[in-house]
Amino acid sequence: MVMTWADFWAWIGTLDGRADEAGCGRLAAELSKRPVSDIQGFAERLAEALYRLDQEKFGTLPVADLTLRDGEPFPQSADSFLYARCAVVAAGRSVWESVFFDVGRFAPYTASTHDGEFLLYVPDQAYELATGREWDRSTRHCVETFSNRDGWPHQPA
Repeated sequence: MVMTWADFWAWIGTLDGRADEAGCGRLAAELSKRPVSDIQGFAERLAEALYRLDQEKFGTLPVADLTLRDGEPFPQSADSFLYARCAVVAAGRSVWESVFFDVGRFAPYTASTHDGEFLLYVPDQAYELATGREWDRSTRHCVETFSNRDGWPHQPA
């Protein structure tokens, strides 16, 4: 059985809007009590949610709380953009959906205070807790920055 979007967002809702280490650890522990197919389903939905956010209009926003020495905007790196996307997902369904209609809603999540990196590890931690084995997994969608070719029309191939 495939995890529904409603189920995925319910799991994300347990984070209370933040992808900190403690919250993501609790989510992984709870998810590990479910069948492995649910863990895999969560991983697939997370990857797709991140993939959909992998767009130039979000990735070219400057980091919200940094500037270069000359006062110019500080660009996001590929990693910081991935972590910002994770923070948007961790903020919940309404935030995730809203950024597609208002790019400015994404901007605050580029700040260093919104690092969502720990969300990336939830499926792997849940799987290892459930099975006792490391998960050598792949998902249908790649989460890495620039993987959504349609989202980056000005990026060289």
